[in-house]
Amino acid sequence: MTGYVDPTKETFAAFRALDRDGPIHMLNLVRLRERAVYEDGREATGAEAYAAYSRESGPVFKALGGAIVWSGKFELMLIGPAAERWDRCFIAQYPSVAAFVAMIRDPVYREAVKHRQAAVEDSRLIRLAPGEAGAGFG
Repeated sequence: MTGYVDPTKETFAAFRALDRDGPIHMLNLVRLRERAVYEDGREATGAEAYAAYSRESGPVFKALGGAIVWSGKFELMLIGPAAERWDRCFIAQYPSVAAFVAMIRDPVYREAVKHRQAAVEDSRLIRLAPGEAGAGFG
């Protein structure tokens, strides 16, 4: 089974078309490969490659107003496929759709994302509209 690593052209077009004022949240669920798969054949673990992605893309993310608003460590799948596990779980906030688009078009980010592509076995990137936190279940 091939994992999900990059958006399709169609889903990215839908993402851009769903423009609105205000911030967006992106729920990231990431499963890393044991060994990264680079096109140039270089050797690294998936964790090492993902760390390189984070290190190199971080300044672009921050410069555009991005922030990690939640992160946690996966422990157990209570409801869902028992075989699913995630190595990185976090919510990134962007000030706007335009900021996210600017990030992925940035030349520094485009170079850094090669590490993510080498590192990731499977992932989910779920766009969310920020809501109010509180005691209820929504």
